[in-house]
Amino acid sequence: MNGELTRVPMLDLAWQSAQIAQAVQTGFERVIAASAFIQGPDVAEFEREFAEYCGTGHVIGVANGTDALELALRAAGVGGGDEVIVPANSFVATAEAVLRAGARPVFADCDDNYLLDPASVAGALNPRTRAIAAVHLYGQAAPVEQLRALVGDDVVLLEDAAQAQGATRLGRRAGALGDVAGTSFYPGKNLGAYGDAGAVMTASDEVAGRVRALANHGGLRKYEHTLPGTNSRLDTLQAVVLRAKLALLDGWNADRRRLAARYDELLAAAERVRTPGTAEGNVHVFHQYVVRVPERDRVVAELNALGIGVGVHYPLPIHQLPAFSAFAPRPGAVPSAEAGAPELMSLPIYPGLSEQQQDAVVDGLLSVLRH
Repeated sequence: MNGELTRVPMLDLAWQSAQIAQAVQTGFERVIAASAFIQGPDVAEFEREFAEYCGTGHVIGVANGTDALELALRAAGVGGGDEVIVPANSFVATAEAVLRAGARPVFADCDDNYLLDPASVAGALNPRTRAIAAVHLYGQAAPVEQLRALVGDDVVLLEDAAQAQGATRLGRRAGALGDVAGTSFYPGKNLGAYGDAGAVMTASDEVAGRVRALANHGGLRKYEHTLPGTNSRLDTLQAVVLRAKLALLDGWNADRRRLAARYDELLAAAERVRTPGTAEGNVHVFHQYVVRVPERDRVVAELNALGIGVGVHYPLPIHQLPAFSAFAPRPGAVPSAEAGAPELMSLPIYPGLSEQQQDAVVDGLLSVLRH
């Protein structure tokens, strides 16, 4: 293999930044000239534009995705003594937000597409269940309508939509499928800021009002604090970046689907590689392209040594992390999550990734697996 061609980063945001450079420069100059750094007009405009994009009534910008999940739970009435069902195979922030809201995470298993398994959720339900965290993992939506059928309106359906900006299920966008949703605009997301940022989405006027108050020191007006809140606001400069990227998001997601389809084709004959599937009813946006391989840790190390930046999402289920060991389910309760963790590996996929780079990724992966 050509050594130069094999150097492929796991993520390269420079191409995206170049596409929006002029819009961002103009927007930053506007914000600076007006000194509109906190809750400036661009924040309200982004909230309106993203609400229209998602098809939901309200978007409330906050400081990061973990805050978004916590505030969504708190605003929906989840707190001390409550239990929230969480997929074992997610980023730690999903369970972390449950603890921060004062509730207890209860871990459930995933299906063949690594999405929350309704059958496992059904087995975890009990009178203390107050919410279900439906994580839209890797870029496709969880089966929210099946979860709704299990619990009706008695349990809050929270969407963790941090990896699924633009994804749809049964024709509706992520963020508008449940009762309330939280998302992250961490730079590497499909819709990413130039730093930490997040948002809560909901159709409920009441929940939206509580989120706005909680995120603004517990009040909607200065020095009027009706709730014990916190300080979690979307920075105006980040809103400028997000507005510029939102205008291009559908095209960038289409690029991700094209790259994913090409990976599928290039890896179709690879017996030791299991490529990802898409659940019926979903339009996937491929935040990650995740494959299963034997000897995953060796494969990752050897590919990284070749300059191919593959990654792992996530090396351990949440309940196997020391911080959450006290909440571990009974042995054998989440077999799919535990079986997948040592085998899953993410290949580079992002707007701006060239077919030449993609060929190098596949050539490198197949070479390493042959040895």
